[in-house]
Amino acid sequence: MAKKQFKAESKKLLDLMINSIYTHKEIFMRELISNASDALDKLYYQSLQSGDTGIKRSDFVIDIKADKDARTLTISDNGIGMTAAELEANLGTIAKSGSMAFKEEQQKEADKDEESKSKNVTDIIGQFGVGFYSAFMVADEVTVTSKAYGSDEANAWISKGADGYNVSSTEKTSNGTDIVLHIKEDVEGENYDKFLEEYTIRSLIKKYSDYIRYPIQMMVTKSRPKADAPEPEEGKAPEMEEYQELETLNTMEPIWKRQKSKVKPEDYNEYYKSKFGDYMDPCKVIRTSVEGVSSYTALLFIPGNTPYNYYTKDYEKGLQLYSSGVMIMDKCKELLPDYFNFVKGLVDSQDLSLNISRETLQQDRQLKNIAKNLEKKIKSELLKFMKDDREGYEKFFNNFGRQMKYGLYDDFGMHKDVLSDLMLFYSSTEKKLISLDEYIAKMGEDQKYIYYAPGETIEKIDMLPQTEAAKAKGYEILYMTDEIDEFVVKVIHDYKEKEFKSVSDENMNEAETDEEKEAMKKAEDENKDLLAFIKETLGSKVSEVTLSSRLKESPCCLTSKGGISLEMEKTINKMPTDESIKAEKVLEMNPDHAVMKKLQETFAKGDGAEGKDLTATYARLLYDQALLISGLTIDDPAKLGEDICRVITD
Repeated sequence: MAKKQFKAESKKLLDLMINSIYTHKEIFMRELISNASDALDKLYYQSLQSGDTGIKRSDFVIDIKADKDARTLTISDNGIGMTAAELEANLGTIAKSGSMAFKEEQQKEADKDEESKSKNVTDIIGQFGVGFYSAFMVADEVTVTSKAYGSDEANAWISKGADGYNVSSTEKTSNGTDIVLHIKEDVEGENYDKFLEEYTIRSLIKKYSDYIRYPIQMMVTKSRPKADAPEPEEGKAPEMEEYQELETLNTMEPIWKRQKSKVKPEDYNEYYKSKFGDYMDPCKVIRTSVEGVSSYTALLFIPGNTPYNYYTKDYEKGLQLYSSGVMIMDKCKELLPDYFNFVKGLVDSQDLSLNISRETLQQDRQLKNIAKNLEKKIKSELLKFMKDDREGYEKFFNNFGRQMKYGLYDDFGMHKDVLSDLMLFYSSTEKKLISLDEYIAKMGEDQKYIYYAPGETIEKIDMLPQTEAAKAKGYEILYMTDEIDEFVVKVIHDYKEKEFKSVSDENMNEAETDEEKEAMKKAEDENKDLLAFIKETLGSKVSEVTLSSRLKESPCCLTSKGGISLEMEKTINKMPTDESIKAEKVLEMNPDHAVMKKLQETFAKGDGAEGKDLTATYARLLYDQALLISGLTIDDPAKLGEDICRVITD
């Protein structure tokens, strides 16, 4: 029979198929196995419609054979098969979809009556008639031998690619389709031999087609002790021999499709560790199925530890995306927001509108619906986790809490409704991590704010002079030790109508009663010249020197005015950039402390070494002390040394 030519537009499409559409050549295995599965589905559905009791689903199989000597890879099924006309229609015109036509016909039947709907049990994978042509990425010739179910005739379709194809009658004993790929020779930079290797075939099926619902079988090479070999000497291994055995390469039933009651926690743990290469059990397993606008099943895992590359550019977020058990994408980033990027797992949906290569989606509406639902589910499960297993949640939060804080900070606090109630902070009174809800539940009626104190460690924050006023009033303080914490609370501003306030905030220095205000005003008037002298001595290092009602035991402390706090100054200046900022510092003095009395005495002596000169030395020492307590760097260590020596020798 004369060779037939593809239509001009089909030639162009075939060239795209081979060179552009697919990201990886290995995809051909997924496509051909998916087509074989479709053929089995079609025959099974047809048997249900016709009442043909001679067909049993348990008889269906997909068979793979690799012949290294002949350089052929054969993928066979005993499905519905194709007539000569169907070979012409489905393979002669690229993008003609037998699967799509079948689904459309099936839908018409299902729309007729409820009985048909109940029989509509198939789930055809193929959506375009192009997946078959991915075979030409690895093969220089493809032969398709097919015999339609119920037909006595078999036909062969043979093509070497864009130059055309032949269709001729042939012999085949049973219904179904055999696809024989003559694998290309290796060329520089391209290893085609690997597609004939047992290991590669096994791994590709495991990766893409593990959950095809029919057994995918292949004769595999195994080894065993030789039956007639003599007993090995002590300490030596027995003599081995290789043999061939038919093995099913796929799992067939996904763990997420089994009845929940039949899956044990250890089953999920083992699946997670083997699938995602972790050595620890996940700390949380989330399984959900949704029917509606976008129907899907999701199996999600929260790791029990932080991945080694989690905070590096090499870490990739995303869930595996399956369409009816066939993996479409290994990491679908659109399914997870960045603040939940630690979640691993998969989503399986039959409602996805896949593009021509089945590697990406034609539209993202379904994906957006699924992602929105997953976000809500993850949030609700984390809240339940916090309530039911506080110790486990705290371990999780230590691993991934910082990432959720970044999510709070991103986009100007847009996600605070999702993330705020998942936060934990160390409590000054409880001496442990608490949530914001737990903080608010204990607030007194007179407390207007959620008080917090940022710093490097719990111990250092606890010693800050700035905390004294809040502690004296019995207020609980949230200690924030992550560098991002203060940026987060500045962005989210308030929680359940309670505003956040730093213990270093300048408003914390305001006396509350009229009597306190009057006493403070009197003290400031009496020490006006001393405070002005200290400000003059420190110069631009501080914007103001003032008396403080917040201090109870400490002689002084540093606070800040404006939007940049002391902790923000430290954090930003640590960053590897050319930028540096300075907080507008205020030196606050305790009017009732013995140090203040000493300053008053020396300043009253007037000019000279025992008067203003010594007062200036004391002022610098107090300022440097306040810097150290706040975790800031001393401006002039040499001058500090001189001042210490003077005080010691005087």
